[in-house]
Amino acid sequence: MEKRRVIVVTDGDEYAEKTVEHVAKQYGGRCISQSHGNPTKLTGPEIVKLIMKTPYDPVFVMFDDSGFLGEGAGERALKYVVNHEKVDVLGVIAVASKTHQNEWTRVDVSIDRYGELTEYGVDKSGIAEFEIGRINGDTVYCLDSLQVPIVVGIGDIGKMARKDDIQYGSPITMKAVEVILERSGYGGRTNKAKNSDLHEGP
Repeated sequence: MEKRRVIVVTDGDEYAEKTVEHVAKQYGGRCISQSHGNPTKLTGPEIVKLIMKTPYDPVFVMFDDSGFLGEGAGERALKYVVNHEKVDVLGVIAVASKTHQNEWTRVDVSIDRYGELTEYGVDKSGIAEFEIGRINGDTVYCLDSLQVPIVVGIGDIGKMARKDDIQYGSPITMKAVEVILERSGYGGRTNKAKNSDLHEGP
């Protein structure tokens, strides 16, 4: 069977679920809604089975450790999925958080709350930080050990002072997906967001 193209999202709360479902529809893909949860409740094998049942690519999958120190259930499931022979990971959206455990990962690029690409990491609010190429997050502990084409850092998905609110089309998450799809060669959204779209909202 041909490999399924997957985009990984390292967040799984209700805001992430609604946002990822919305974005998946815009790109003609599918979101594994059952993968949401804080923390992730499904195992890696269970998630792969759901991925293989989806009719269209790209498939969006959420993983969340809920701040668990070290490698939690969400990250174990993430590693299993990324390394599965039937899964082709196009990229990872690494979501920043105010983690107390100080877990971090390298990122290839970040997108701030205004939709601007930056070499610096961003915080939970989508504000660029002072360190180049890394963000802090709850479910990013294992990303550096995985072979994925691109890791895009963003603030708290669906939030960021409402700049990524689904009411405004979740433009920051949309931009992250667009970067992943274009970098992978899979293709971007047909109707690309206008620059003004990235600044809508309060």
